[in-house]
Amino acid sequence: MKTKIERVEVFGVAMPLMGTFTSAGISKQATKCCVIRLTASDGAVGISSIEPSAAAKSPGTAAELLVTLRDRIAPAIVGQDPTNINALIELLDKLAPTQPGAGAGIEMACVELVSRRQGVPIYTYLGGAAHSEVLFNGWIGELPPDEAAADARRWLKAGFRSAKIKVGSGVEKDHDRVAAVRDAVGSAMKLRIDANLQYDADTSLKLCQLVKKYDLQLFEQPAHLRDLEGMARVRREGGIPVMADESVSDHASLVAVIKAGAADYVKFGIKQAGGILRASRMLATAEAAGLPVVVGHGFGLDPSTIAEIMLAATSRNVLPGLECVGPLKVKDTVTTTRLDISSGSIPLPTGPGLGVTLDEKKLDQYRM
Repeated sequence: MKTKIERVEVFGVAMPLMGTFTSAGISKQATKCCVIRLTASDGAVGISSIEPSAAAKSPGTAAELLVTLRDRIAPAIVGQDPTNINALIELLDKLAPTQPGAGAGIEMACVELVSRRQGVPIYTYLGGAAHSEVLFNGWIGELPPDEAAADARRWLKAGFRSAKIKVGSGVEKDHDRVAAVRDAVGSAMKLRIDANLQYDADTSLKLCQLVKKYDLQLFEQPAHLRDLEGMARVRREGGIPVMADESVSDHASLVAVIKAGAADYVKFGIKQAGGILRASRMLATAEAAGLPVVVGHGFGLDPSTIAEIMLAATSRNVLPGLECVGPLKVKDTVTTTRLDISSGSIPLPTGPGLGVTLDEKKLDQYRM
């Protein structure tokens, strides 16, 4: 008898953060998430989590995605075959065309369910792992130089070999922060900078002139997300490789970035891509275009983090230093075991599926 989706559970979670985090000028003390658990008619279970950014606009906020998942998507997918992911993607696109994050959460849970049924990790379902270990990227906020340097030394001591420095508080302050970090770590770490949409191309070029001497690996999103011409100009004139992040919101936007010559690297996560199968296809497109990929998003819970780890492990075109570091920012987990990435690297998780189980008490404790 064909397996069918029998039950869809959607949990809203407000997970406290280790402190106040500011990105793109927006501060938050908790990350609001959607956690999904599907149960099939044969008892197989699949889970996922999705975490909209603090800057998410309507209708992509966590509260709006929860309503869509519970009221529109869940009733429509009961009775569907969870193993036919392509058919489910078509249905999900029709059910929530303006909320791809909702569809990504369901798709991810179905992929996890199928992988569990087969007794294999998700990377095996996707074709196999190219790596046995994954490395992670640290982060340094828009801090005064001495504090930024201290943070960098802590990351290096912990075992991290790359870090991202946030910029956007004025090019002179940015220069002093970058200079202090490079002086603190020497050549032991690869350093990235990220403007998070706070600078236009002209300002980013001024910053490039000040900091390119510090041997930076890349400059993330140095212009407005739709200003691909500006991105390309910074790439040509700035002397620092450029990475597109916010400019990449789906497969079509990835192709647009490639055609515009707007980036040397691209970054996306599973939710950003619209699901793990779509993310895998985007990895292949980027590789064909000669663009290495940074995988991850900033505030993920353990399920989405492990999913991005497993996705990244399938491709040698993924840059070492994953940015799926949410478990280092949140105070707790919603699973019965907690993912520890505090040393900057881990052996590849073995599954099956994601290899974790949701914790009912934690889901209730952090219910949104």
